[in-house]
Amino acid sequence: MMETKTRRRLLKAAFGAGLATAWPHAFAQSPAAPKTGTQVVLLGTKGGPTPSAFRAQPANLLLVDGRPYVIDCGNGVATQLVKAGVALGSLDHVFLTHQHSDHNADFGNLVFLAWATSLKTPVHLHGPPPIGRMIDDFLDMNAIDLAVREKEEGRPPLRPLIHVEELTGPGVVLEDDRVRVTAALVDHYTLKPSFAYRFDTTSSTGMRSVVFSGDTTYSDELIKLAQGADVLVHEVMYLPALEAMMAKIDNAPTLLEHLMKSHTTTEQLGRVAAAAGVKTLVLSHFVPGGDPSITDAMWTADVRKNFEGKIVVGKDLMVI
Repeated sequence: MMETKTRRRLLKAAFGAGLATAWPHAFAQSPAAPKTGTQVVLLGTKGGPTPSAFRAQPANLLLVDGRPYVIDCGNGVATQLVKAGVALGSLDHVFLTHQHSDHNADFGNLVFLAWATSLKTPVHLHGPPPIGRMIDDFLDMNAIDLAVREKEEGRPPLRPLIHVEELTGPGVVLEDDRVRVTAALVDHYTLKPSFAYRFDTTSSTGMRSVVFSGDTTYSDELIKLAQGADVLVHEVMYLPALEAMMAKIDNAPTLLEHLMKSHTTTEQLGRVAAAAGVKTLVLSHFVPGGDPSITDAMWTADVRKNFEGKIVVGKDLMVI
């Protein structure tokens, strides 16, 4: 009896005085995401699936007059979106570049966590097969939790909210009142198909074009896609640090072959940006990405040999 009265007093205090007053630290607010114009937010800038205290897993956000478009879903993407001030319930379109675990680990989790927070409207998922089966399997895996939350928290059924579009080739993926999204096939060695995406946006402050490379080695198709873009967010690999890293691991020959055939070196990246004629080049998906001893100057030195435009060395949650 005493326990019941105590619980009632706590609930009355919490809800009467306001939950934010009762537990202030639990309700700390993230800064609101920009509501006007087109902004790129680098949610996670580390390449590879291994966790790091230095950089978060690969993910990007494009905001067009406050409307979010998420590109890739590395581990922790929902948390990074909250840190960026994006309401998870506003999730609308998610794009996956390819099926590597550092890009798709939280593909299902992002939708689920958005729904568990406040999502009540449709969310559209675009990417290479088998994203439809992945979502079906994820929902089946979480069927117990979903059913409980629908019944006890009054949430709408999640499955009908999810709309999947599997992409197998290049072309226009989406066109709405704010953005036209075009996909190109890029060269990520054995992992096919792999996509880059171009977003041509029209916002309240004007037009802007942004390209996300996904994972690729030097790619003529990417250069065509990125022609004249305002911003190119491109993966990058720093060879000197990579060579030092190879001396410390057992699977060095296999891993080195994969990296050299799958990714773009700093020198190659400068040539890509110059050939595409982009205005701003943003370095991201750093390989190796967990080494803070690699300075910004080291990342840009070989890029600058071929590219005269603006170079930004990406950091998690940087807004461009």
